Amino acid sequence: MKDITQTFGTLYNPVKAFVVYQKNSAEKYIYVEAYDMDKNGCPINAHPLSLKESTELATALDTSDELTRKFLKPSGLLPKNVLHLNPEQNGSALWYTPAQKVSLFFVESLGIPNGEAFIPPLLWKASKNTLSIYAMDTETEINQQTALYHAPFFNLYNDGRVCMGTVSIKIKANCHLEEFISLWEKYFFNSYFSHLIGNKSPVKGNVIQLWQKLMGSDKPFPVKSLLKNGLTIKRILS
Repeated sequence: MKDITQTFGTLYNPVKAFVVYQKNSAEKYIYVEAYDMDKNGCPINAHPLSLKESTELATALDTSDELTRKFLKPSGLLPKNVLHLNPEQNGSALWYTPAQKVSLFFVESLGIPNGEAFIPPLLWKASKNTLSIYAMDTETEINQQTALYHAPFFNLYNDGRVCMGTVSIKIKANCHLEEFISLWEKYFFNSYFSHLIGNKSPVKGNVIQLWQKLMGSDKPFPVKSLLKNGLTIKRILS
């Protein structure tokens, strides 16, 4: 067992405790006893759960459930670039972005100037606290059998997971789909690329030299330089 009490916030203090008793019989009757909490967090004043306390508890639980139901819910029509939604557990979304010009940032030691450059079509898969990115060679004929490539960036694991480093990820429990997508794209593109994980280039040739040529130019990203990772969209959905 690991003591994690020191990591708890100080904004929440115990105010009520409940003990549920069940009759050991075929009827399985339930009795709930409530306790108030003193200033030291110790239970006092044991009493049967009152109607008022039951109502307050039900309201609190319903509010929490309502927040969960709003997570990944679109504000309007489902965005056309969204391919898959999974609202279960932490929830996840799968979407794509076309080839486009974006701002990119690099640590000074890479020798790549910050600025704008074209990137290939990308496939994004994200939950509340994880992000994976893959490259594609198409943005028009996307289906479950579409082949995926290593995204041509730094700070990525071989399986597509993004190492966000010190970036603070703040995805709310009631975050709508459009905001969810926008936040993850901002988190990724506004962070600094710093290193190759595993020291293996995600593209054919030298990835540093590739970005040195592309930054500040109007050259489209050379999709022929992408390396397949052996995955398809269907495989990352499973």
